[in-house]
Amino acid sequence: MGSTNHITTKWIGGNAFESNNTSGNTFKIDDAEDSDGLRPKSLMLSALAGCSGLDVVSLIRKMKLDVEEFHMETIANLTEEHPKHYDAVTFEFHFHGNNLNEKKLKRAVDLSVEKYCGVMEMFRKFAKMEVKTVFHH
Repeated sequence: MGSTNHITTKWIGGNAFESNNTSGNTFKIDDAEDSDGLRPKSLMLSALAGCSGLDVVSLIRKMKLDVEEFHMETIANLTEEHPKHYDAVTFEFHFHGNNLNEKKLKRAVDLSVEKYCGVMEMFRKFAKMEVKTVFHH
């Protein structure tokens, strides 16, 4: 049996909520266009990128790879019918540097998306996932 995660999300007025995470940090969730809050569906995409990104940077360190910059682009298709949900996601890993070991970086990405990232596993349950690795020399 796995561990249990428990968070508290409290309505703070209007369409805004304050939620904590398992580290105890809080953030605001809101759906207003002009809000400084985070939107729920966008948070899911950030969670995917954050989960996999943490895996990849850990592997970059372990493999002692030379990477000048690393970012991810997460492009999700939102259905038009309610309940609106993501049915397809393109997840791009972008590595920048003059001395990139493409084979090992691709291996780091593969390990994350196929073995380590639990959020990726959750996304696979409801969306068609396409993963791309892009190298910028």
